[in-house]
Amino acid sequence: MSSEWPLFEVFIRSKNGLEHRHVGSLHAADDTMALENARDVYTRRQEGVSIWVVESRHIKASNPEAAGELFEPAMDKIYRHPTFYELPIELKHI
Repeated sequence: MSSEWPLFEVFIRSKNGLEHRHVGSLHAADDTMALENARDVYTRRQEGVSIWVVESRHIKASNPEAAGELFEPAMDKIYRHPTFYELPIELKHI
């Protein structure tokens, strides 16, 4: 068994923001300690209203080398592009 504590990723939602943003990582013995340490390290100036911590091993990420396979299928769906729609003349400022 490893004596090193697991790595946690820390996400903070700012007072002005609607989404949580990744702000860093830290090691902790468990999720409670990770949350407390994240508060102490990343919100010292009261810049956050919500904190998420997640053990890094639980995060699944796409492989940048496989970006084509993952993102290219959306290119053939023209209805997803704003140029597909005709806007009324009243909405000329959009």
